[in-house]
Amino acid sequence: MVEIKKDNLEKALSNPETAKQPEKPQAPQMPKEVEIGFHQGAITTLVNERNELLKMAGNVEAIVQAHIKRLEELGVKVQTKKE
Repeated sequence: MVEIKKDNLEKALSNPETAKQPEKPQAPQMPKEVEIGFHQGAITTLVNERNELLKMAGNVEAIVQAHIKRLEELGVKVQTKKE
């Protein structure tokens, strides 16, 4: 195992000449029309996913309400928390 010397690290970080920033890999450039299409497709997909999620939340709420209603019919008092 290699021993890491703290002093060397601090010197490297404090000296701008020796502490070179790693270059970021440049993202491949795509034509503007292609990029617009990519973002439009992403938005369409995300909007559809959001709509399905809202449908699921509505279904879960309906099932919860059905259980609450049946419990009340059976004489169980259910306290609901309003937010």
